[in-house]
Amino acid sequence: MSNHHDRRNVRLRRPMLVAAVAACLVAVAGCAPSPTTAPGEAPPEVLRPAAPEGELPEPLQSQLQAALDETMSEYEVPGAAAGVWIPGEGAWTTASGLADIESGVPVDVEMTWPMRSVTKSYTVTLLLQLVDEGKVSLDDTIGQYVDGVTEGDEITLRQLADMSSGNADYTNEDFLAAFTEDPETIFTLDELNGFMLDKPAQFAPGTEKIYTNANTNLLGAVIEDVTGEEFADVLDERILGPLGQEGTRYILDAVKWTQPHPVGYAPDGETLAPQPRNISIFGPAGSMITTLDDARVWGQTLATGALLDPATQSERQEGAPLEAGPPYGIYALGIGETDGWWGHNGEGLGFTAAIFHHPDSGATIAVFMNESNVTPKAHPADQMFRRVAQILTTGAER
Repeated sequence: MSNHHDRRNVRLRRPMLVAAVAACLVAVAGCAPSPTTAPGEAPPEVLRPAAPEGELPEPLQSQLQAALDETMSEYEVPGAAAGVWIPGEGAWTTASGLADIESGVPVDVEMTWPMRSVTKSYTVTLLLQLVDEGKVSLDDTIGQYVDGVTEGDEITLRQLADMSSGNADYTNEDFLAAFTEDPETIFTLDELNGFMLDKPAQFAPGTEKIYTNANTNLLGAVIEDVTGEEFADVLDERILGPLGQEGTRYILDAVKWTQPHPVGYAPDGETLAPQPRNISIFGPAGSMITTLDDARVWGQTLATGALLDPATQSERQEGAPLEAGPPYGIYALGIGETDGWWGHNGEGLGFTAAIFHHPDSGATIAVFMNESNVTPKAHPADQMFRRVAQILTTGAER
């Protein structure tokens, strides 16, 4: 374990924090395939994939640590947790730097981290499970489930999942006014969706691919409508419980976020400013927390499609580049692809995350960092993922 110490001063400016929320929200990265599920049946049991035994070779660990140190130094990231798991070769996990600059608390590999938009991959997986069970169709329109969405009788669930719906996002003046009035207020899913209802569309459905949180939050409403349960309960029953994700939760009240946990920071001139802890502003698009090992499990499960029918997973991976949004090679149905690595990243209110799996090699990478909104614009966790992927690719070529 290494400790990278950020020595910059820390100060808190509420006006700056509130103004940054819109940008943060816009920014917001071994199981065998399950047999076909008959319509109306529950998905088959899926076991938690085990981590590879042993540690990765020391030379490779040194390369990985050097990449982490370089990334943290380049972007002046206070703290990070990262892991690489390769079947047949071993694992490397590390915690570097500070979780809390003011109190001097170091990062620990057992800490929980916000996933931000990695949450989207869970939400769309839930939707696709309902598709497998014949309870919804990707060609259904959002208007069948949620009233008041502009062009809701044309926007399909598929277009919401792949970010081609064109509907308005909820990060508008009404939302920002409500957040500014009380940055600690806990927003419900209905409230978040309410901010975008009846707002003008950004573009005609299916004509562009613009990444927004509202797309996924509308799918969260569909999941609640179809199952008759709260989103958190559906998530627990269908994914977290079956996979043994004891360190992963969907939470809206940050008070329930178990201490100690990292503090999120964003640049403010020459200093770092702690960001609001309000997790509820993201909803099913980004309100989950997780641990490093649970991230390993999810990266593998997501990319291999272990919770879905093989045909559904294949359809899930059909996508195209985003015209605005995170830096994936392609973005498909709640999952992104970059150079053969499948997964998701996330960013917002002081945190970045990246969880990716390489189906051909079986390798998984997970990175969490407690700084967001780096200028010039960069995504530190995603940059670390890319550097690690390059190291692993180069090693394979050798």
